[in-house]
Amino acid sequence: MTKTSRMLGHALLAAGMFGMALSGAAMAQEKLIVGIYKSGTQQYFIDEAAGFTKAAEAAGYTAKIINVELDANLAINAITDAIASGAKGIGITAPDQAIGPAVTKAAADAGVLLVATDDSLKDGAGNAVPYVGFDGKDMGTKVGVAAGDLLKGSGWLEAGNYGILSVEVQTLSVCNDRTNASRDEVTKAGADAGKIFPVAYDGTTNSSLEAAGPVITAHPDVEKWVVFACNDEGALGAVNALANAGFSPDNIIAVGLGAYEACRPWAAGQPSGFKAALYISGVDVGEAAANALINAIEKGEPLPPNTVAATSIVDPTNYKDAMPCT
Repeated sequence: MTKTSRMLGHALLAAGMFGMALSGAAMAQEKLIVGIYKSGTQQYFIDEAAGFTKAAEAAGYTAKIINVELDANLAINAITDAIASGAKGIGITAPDQAIGPAVTKAAADAGVLLVATDDSLKDGAGNAVPYVGFDGKDMGTKVGVAAGDLLKGSGWLEAGNYGILSVEVQTLSVCNDRTNASRDEVTKAGADAGKIFPVAYDGTTNSSLEAAGPVITAHPDVEKWVVFACNDEGALGAVNALANAGFSPDNIIAVGLGAYEACRPWAAGQPSGFKAALYISGVDVGEAAANALINAIEKGEPLPPNTVAATSIVDPTNYKDAMPCT
């Protein structure tokens, strides 16, 4: 039996005990919704939690936020905790899509509404869980178009001395949707597919930094680099790795995805490898998830299958018009 199978089995066994817990603590709060986030210390998820909480409070609900820091076992425990606390609805950005069947069964058995935020989930029958977030392919397409346009305008295509770092969470479908779409658009812009080098990371800045270093070192002939990633942390880690390898901002075209990391050197007036980024609002997703849950709780209507938030490309010249930078 695999580790994931054991984990799911334990979760399903625990799900059978939820009814006992519900007889006491579950009745403590009649208007409670819970947000569970896989990387709660990242700025995006901090923003999402804030939006979730704000929308809940505006509707007369209490919001509880749980950070599970990329730990699937903690995520399953968080579902248990949410149900035992009396949650009427749960939004979860799962650290591992494999826990979808376990968490959906637990919620369904307890009669608790569940939405997947940011990363899609499926139940044990393969049905999609109601989703609130962004269209991954659309996001990656916008990033790739921006990177391709910047590459075409740089003159690097003609010189041929460039490389492209595709910073990928290869185990997460929504991340693959993003980076695959970015790759497609960059090649459409004229980039040589043979110059695109994958960098596998776990979604964090340090992981990207550590993974990008050896890839950069393995290609000493590359003088200029393009970077795209699944999120801003991935792009930032690669940019930092390039800086450590001696590349100046002028020799880096990084297009972030999130903009919350990209905007910081822009706001400080510092030269940066970030030349553009896709702005996504965690606040908007948090609010949308809370409102979807509360609307379904109050009206008894089915959750919408998909709630998709808008995105836009920003750069150092216009980011202040679109977003705050903290």
